[in-house]
Amino acid sequence: MSTYIFSSESVGEGHPDKVADTISDAILDACLTIDPKSRVACETFVKSNVVVVGGEISIPKIGKQTPIGTVINIENVIREAIRGIGYTNDDDVFHADKIFINNYLTPQSPDISQGVDAKKADGKKHSEQGAGDQGIMFGYACNETPELMPAPIMFAHRLGRELTRIRKAGKLAKWLRPDAKSQVAVEYVNDKPTRIVNVVISTQHSADVEHAVIEKFCIEQVIKKVLPKNMLTKDTEYHINPTGTFVVGGPQGDTGLTGRKIIVDSYGGMGRHGGGAFSGKDPSKVDRSAAYMGRWVAKNVVAAGLATRCEIQFAYAIGHPQPLSIHIDTFGTGSVSDATILAAVKKTFSFKPADIVKQLNLLRPIYSKSTNYGHFGKDDSDLTWEATDKVAALKKAIG
Repeated sequence: MSTYIFSSESVGEGHPDKVADTISDAILDACLTIDPKSRVACETFVKSNVVVVGGEISIPKIGKQTPIGTVINIENVIREAIRGIGYTNDDDVFHADKIFINNYLTPQSPDISQGVDAKKADGKKHSEQGAGDQGIMFGYACNETPELMPAPIMFAHRLGRELTRIRKAGKLAKWLRPDAKSQVAVEYVNDKPTRIVNVVISTQHSADVEHAVIEKFCIEQVIKKVLPKNMLTKDTEYHINPTGTFVVGGPQGDTGLTGRKIIVDSYGGMGRHGGGAFSGKDPSKVDRSAAYMGRWVAKNVVAAGLATRCEIQFAYAIGHPQPLSIHIDTFGTGSVSDATILAAVKKTFSFKPADIVKQLNLLRPIYSKSTNYGHFGKDDSDLTWEATDKVAALKKAIG
């Protein structure tokens, strides 16, 4: 019998890094609303009462000479994103209406653009759309939860979502504030999740609430309502606001940067990650689109019953239209060999960057839906990489 404990964490919308991700994706969606062919790489920095945005944005529809600011009110997009998170309390240092904004967005480099564009250029050996950068990407799925995601990260996300739902409803716990983190440790026996060993919740709160109230609320109204009752035991440990006080939070208490929560965004450490962040990037960037592609492939492999765990990796070179390598690992859980599954995957899916965008219909302003509580495992038809629409095709390819 093999027994081990695996933990994953999630963070709330008001966590400084997620504030930055939210702003970056809001700007991306604003650009795609104007022109689906927009090229966007938007990075955000937040600290105290300051927001700094920088990066490269090109919107073909408006032309190279037209300033972005004439068609998109970047400042308004930023303030509305922050308002949506909930930084609107009178005592917030980081407040949607009071922040200072520095905008350093410039057009995309023509050297990068020519490699990505579907046309010939000096030194480019083809006229197809190429990858927006080099890199490695992973996709993962398993049968531990209905979402075909690892249990620890899905449980941690559930806690964060419920805290946010209650906070935004504004009735049950008016002392809740936007910044929050959660963590869940799950015991596995023979690679099957069996019980929750411990749960950690740290939630920002107003200064007028006692720790005992926060602790009881988080255990009774959040943890015990959203986590599986059969996995919570008399031995499960609860660690609620372990420092005792969490009044100063968000960008007031810590610096936030786009792309610093890539493990929260993906599989909680259970599946590997290539290192590229998702938020603020249009789908020509394979850091994002190919990671979504990997999830789509891996989820369909598991949904088809070809394996109970599946991880896929592929690599790209900037400007090149085909992946340089594709690898599948089912960790010994496959109903057929990994080589057979890989051959079926290659028959069923195309991994060219342009084809990824087309297959998943990615040229839409949908990315703000993906920003918080993981980019994977959500039930939303706009997030097409969660569809299990290739099950029949995979089975047919297997024969």
